[in-house]
Parts: sequence; structure tokens; C-alpha cells
Amino acid sequence: MKIYLLSFGAGILVGVVYSLLHVRSPAPPIVALIGLLGILLGEQVIPVGKQWLCGSPLRLACGKAHAFNHVFGQLPGQPTARARDDRTIHGS
Repeated sequence: MKIYLLSFGAGILVGVVYSLLHVRSPAPPIVALIGLLGILLGEQVIPVGKQWLCGSPLRLACGKAHAFNHVFGQLPGQPTARARDDRTIHGS
């Protein structure tokens, strides 16, 4: 139930921001896509920041926090995590 309340609260916050920016919901596609990119990057601020404050260079901090994988998802042509694990286990 907690996740639903947090999601609802985040939706209210986004609605307030849209209202302040005079953007109607649903937002025009480019506005919505840029907003989604901001959400993805914003989710990584805390994990990457923790690694960076511990002394890791920014690029290494992004790697340790798995920020690239989270933001870009599964890129075409790359094996899935499960396929990598299967190769490691079976020695392929």
C-alpha cells in the first residue's frame, strides 16, 4: 500500500509542476519524454552521489550504482543479464 501512496504523491507533485509550467496533462509527447528522462536521471542522483562522495570518480560512481543500465535499459545486441549468468555458470 505504501508504494501506491508514494506513487500517488509523486503524481500530485508532477501535476503541480505541470500547472506551474502551464502544461496540460497529458503533456505533448516531447514534453512527456523529456520529463521521463528527467525522472530516470533523477532516480540516479542519490546512488551515484553516494559513490561519488565516497571518492569514486564520476564515471566509476555511475558504474558502481548501475546508473547506465538503469537509464539506458537493455541495449540492442547485448546479452541479457540472465544470458551472461548462464554463460558464466556453464563456462560458454
